Order: sequence, then structure tokens, then C-alpha cells
Amino acid sequence: MIEFRNVSKSFWTGTQRKVILDQASFRIDLGVSMGILAPNGTGKTTLINMMSGLEKPDEGEIIRTSKISFPLGYMGGLNGKMDAVTNARYIARIYALDPDYVEAFCRYVCGLGEYFEMPIATYSKGMRARFTMALLLALEFDIYLIDEGMPQSTDAEFNRKAGQILQERLQKSTVVIVSHQPNILEKFCNTAAVLRNGRLTMYETLEEAKQVYNYAQ
Repeated sequence: MIEFRNVSKSFWTGTQRKVILDQASFRIDLGVSMGILAPNGTGKTTLINMMSGLEKPDEGEIIRTSKISFPLGYMGGLNGKMDAVTNARYIARIYALDPDYVEAFCRYVCGLGEYFEMPIATYSKGMRARFTMALLLALEFDIYLIDEGMPQSTDAEFNRKAGQILQERLQKSTVVIVSHQPNILEKFCNTAAVLRNGRLTMYETLEEAKQVYNYAQ
């Protein structure tokens, strides 16, 4: 479960204060995958970072009672000077998992070949995206966080492997995805919310949220 209690978050842009959340209260329960629709520039990435604990609220409280993933595509915590082998085994130890398993899993999903033994700083964006995605899938969570701004891979074989594993995980896990495109949510979510002008409004169905979101566009 993730619960926001009277949470506020804003940034100073240099000319004005940009409000992301204004006294927002909502809850995401296990078993109820939720999408959050928000126009570009409204703070989608900030919101999902707050859910994971990467960013703190200005006011209010965020309660987490489940194993929650880092946002899909997040590269923090990895050492660019080290190769994928070292990074995978390091992350495995943090989560008290078998380093041999996590390394082997990432090798299989990534399909990076000899680059798996090379520093991550030498990777292309696509290669980094593949390794990050594989690493996230190697760690099983109760709630997966997905930001539509995550890096995309053009490798068809990787997308097939990762997509199949993700679908299997989501059958027994919960997903929260933020996007400005309603069609992206249809594949994952059965309920949704709309974020606009610092206000997050929950709706019982994705269809209802889509109608409200599209009407205000």
C-alpha cells in the first residue's frame, strides 16, 4: 500500500513557484493497478519519485507498507565506472538476493554479450535502458512504478523477453503508471486518477478518468 496524507510539493522555477501537489490525499492498495493521467510539465516524474521515496514532500506524510520498486528506467544507485556484472551483484546484495541469480537473470534479459563486462558509462542510452529494465525485473516487488518518460529500447528480442516477464509479474503484482497518454494506461490499469494544477482526483474507472482528462485538454 502507498498512502499520501495531505502531501504538498512545489518547486521554484526562477520566476514562479510550480505546484506539483497541493494537500493531496489518496491511497493505492495492492491488487488495484492505477494510472495517473497528467499533461506534460505537471510533475509526473516528481510524483512517481515521491512514491518510491526518491523525493520528499514539502509537507504531509507518505506511508509505504509494501515492497515498492524504483521507477522503471531510473539509473540512480548504479556506478558508471563499474561493469554490469559488478552493479548487478551489488544491487542483489542490497536486496538480500543471490548475486549469481541476479547476474544470470540480467545477462539473459539484456542480451548485451561482451558489453556486460564493460563499464556502464560506455553504454548507449538503449543499452543502459535494457540493463536497468532487466535489473528491475530481477527484483520482485509488490508495486511496480512506471514513468512514461522511461528510456525505450529498440531491440526487438529484449522487448519480447522483458515484456513477457513484466506481464507475468503484473499478474500477481500492482502497477502504478503516470502518463499524458490515456491509451498507455489501458494495457495495465483498471482505475485511474487525473493530476492537474496540483490537484489529484481519483476515479473509479479508467474510462471515467479518460473522459474528464480529454474534456479538459
